[in-house]
Amino acid sequence: MRDTVTDDHAAIALSSVTVAAGGDTLMNLPKLEIRNKGLTVLMGPNGSGKSLLLRLMHGLVEPTTGSISVNGEPLTASHRKDQSLVFQRPVLLRRSAAANIDFVLRSRRKPKGKRAELLKMVGLEQVAHRPARRLSGGEQQRLAIARALATEPSTLFLDEPTASLDPAAVSAIERIVARIVAAGIHVIFVTHDIAQARRLADHVVFLHNGTLAEQAEASTFFESPKSEAARAYLDGRLMTQVGG
Repeated sequence: MRDTVTDDHAAIALSSVTVAAGGDTLMNLPKLEIRNKGLTVLMGPNGSGKSLLLRLMHGLVEPTTGSISVNGEPLTASHRKDQSLVFQRPVLLRRSAAANIDFVLRSRRKPKGKRAELLKMVGLEQVAHRPARRLSGGEQQRLAIARALATEPSTLFLDEPTASLDPAAVSAIERIVARIVAAGIHVIFVTHDIAQARRLADHVVFLHNGTLAEQAEASTFFESPKSEAARAYLDGRLMTQVGG
């Protein structure tokens, strides 16, 4: 484990965390701290534990051992309400795009008038009353992001939000993500796309074999990675893993 960033204001900290299943250890993180600022990219080969780590930090998966804290306090349901997670394949309600957002606004007791602002932010004003499941893949992902933002999170988790999308849809989502970060929301973004990570990341957490191989500011990571695993990954020499 290299280049662990120590910060008194770490948004999320994992200590001695392991996840085991069926006799196998899927994740082993002695220490990881992610600061509450900018855009953090989680990278690594398929099977390295990126999505699992995202679910741990959002409280969807309980660690087998160890602890997870948010701003120095144990992760609780209250902290989860201050986070939002968008999956690679979002599940949308069988309602209009607008009604999908209204549902979240009502459940969080937010003003309904916020819907127009969110639809405009993701460029979906013209399809607000179209059934959500008839939107294109890129439009559905943008709607899922708008719906996540309806909770007014301080941290937004995005699990490969542009996977399988065409270049125009990818660019649209990247522009939205940049605006979200500029608005002061901390984004933790899973991607396997190295070029995308270079464009977006302020900070990189690189996983290999279910553990932390390297953690650094993006410029440092891409210009001079310290771990052999990261160098091999960036050079295209690190093969996809099985499990984890």
